[in-house]
Amino acid sequence: MQRVLLLTALRHSALTAKVCSVRFQPSAAMSTLLINQPKYAWLKELGLSEDNDGVYNGTWGGKGEIPAPKRGEIVRQIGDALRKKIKVLGSLVSLEMGKIYVEGVGEVQEYVDVCDYAVGLSRMIGGPVLPSESHALIEQWNPVGLVGIITAFNFPVAVYGWNNAIALICGNVCLWKGAPTTPLTSVAVTKIVAEVLEQNNLPGAICSMTCGGADIGTALSKDERVDLVSFTGSTQVGKQVALMVQERFGRQLLELGGNNAIIVFEDADLNLVVPSALFASVGTAGQRCTTTRRLMLHESVHDEVVERLSKAYKQVRIGDPWDPSTLYGPLHTKHAVQQYLAAIEQAKQQGGTLVCGGKVMDRPGNYVEPTIFTGLAHDAPIVHTETFVPILYVIKFKTEEEAFAWNNEVKQGLSSSIFTKDMGRVFRWLGPKGSDCGIVNVNIPTSGAEIGGAFGGEKHTGGGRESGSDSWKQYMRRSTCTINYSKDLPLAQGIKFE
Repeated sequence: MQRVLLLTALRHSALTAKVCSVRFQPSAAMSTLLINQPKYAWLKELGLSEDNDGVYNGTWGGKGEIPAPKRGEIVRQIGDALRKKIKVLGSLVSLEMGKIYVEGVGEVQEYVDVCDYAVGLSRMIGGPVLPSESHALIEQWNPVGLVGIITAFNFPVAVYGWNNAIALICGNVCLWKGAPTTPLTSVAVTKIVAEVLEQNNLPGAICSMTCGGADIGTALSKDERVDLVSFTGSTQVGKQVALMVQERFGRQLLELGGNNAIIVFEDADLNLVVPSALFASVGTAGQRCTTTRRLMLHESVHDEVVERLSKAYKQVRIGDPWDPSTLYGPLHTKHAVQQYLAAIEQAKQQGGTLVCGGKVMDRPGNYVEPTIFTGLAHDAPIVHTETFVPILYVIKFKTEEEAFAWNNEVKQGLSSSIFTKDMGRVFRWLGPKGSDCGIVNVNIPTSGAEIGGAFGGEKHTGGGRESGSDSWKQYMRRSTCTINYSKDLPLAQGIKFE
């Protein structure tokens, strides 16, 4: 049975009078706007200008029947359009967010990869035909309608891509609120997507965006016209979003914080452990939700790993994010620097020993030293606090049981990993008495996840799933349909009305 799902634009009314107005603001030292400086002329390749106004001009709406394979074709074209702009868009991500250039490009590539994945998925979404007696019992999946997508500063392209590509092939429309500190990236991405939609004789506003802060996020969360709110951000704000959406019985997809651990056993390959811990703890300057914040080391390998890792930390090339040789850039904001300093002091007060780092760097920008602490208790308050900065807490353990328990004792449950050669331990780790996280790895870091798997976590991480596997189901509504093709009318529980 071929079932056609709908691309629904109904009720996709704007929630604000102006969708977006972003202006490049000059600093006191600038005589011209950033975009008019020769160094940044490439911004115009992304369709950006001095003023980037919204397009909302009143009440509007519509609907259209677009088969899922056609939706997949449009998403394929979005991926191709992103490929053509991948370097300049990656540069913009690096400029606004502060991550190194190669990570900015890699983030755009992830959106492209999700588009490729979604193209195939568009021909596979659907429910089963279930056993019945003289009935056709089927599951019908239809789009939820309007998906409100709220994303964070640390991945201003990829997280929107996870949601947008899957939501589109499921037949939805999207309203995106990016982080208020990365507005130009949001504008540039929206222009690329809207152009593809218009080339297919569809309104670009199928994928709209709005700029703003908590006021816009609150409006999205409370508005009953928004059928699904997908929120990526802190646990604290996510809890507020969840309450607002639940109050109106709306749908929510929460991707919140993580206090992620790597556990290293006595039989681990330390040549894998050291680069894995280094990448997972200092990559993106510690500003990934999957960043390793706790490194649990078996007492027999503790000292060696700390020595090797601290040497590796001191060799990390810190500098301009646009320099190809740079591995580590600045924090996103001055506020993050203050959080870093506060965490350093708390760790010292709670018994931690500073192994390396711990200082703000004397250079322009929000640069801090990647930092390692040892000597803290596994349940020290600072260890149980997710701080979005490059601080790693090293904890010594004796037994598998306590290591697994310590992994699970924090409130978040996003990513986790063990390093071991013991296959029995591997499967205990994957089983019901092992990690309680949504991402459970072996012999690889906590950060970095393949798009084919569902991405998300448990407990205070929110329980939502994005990207691969059956995550598409969150963007659709399910109906159980019974079709009687016989001439009889059997009633439930054998009841007879005669």
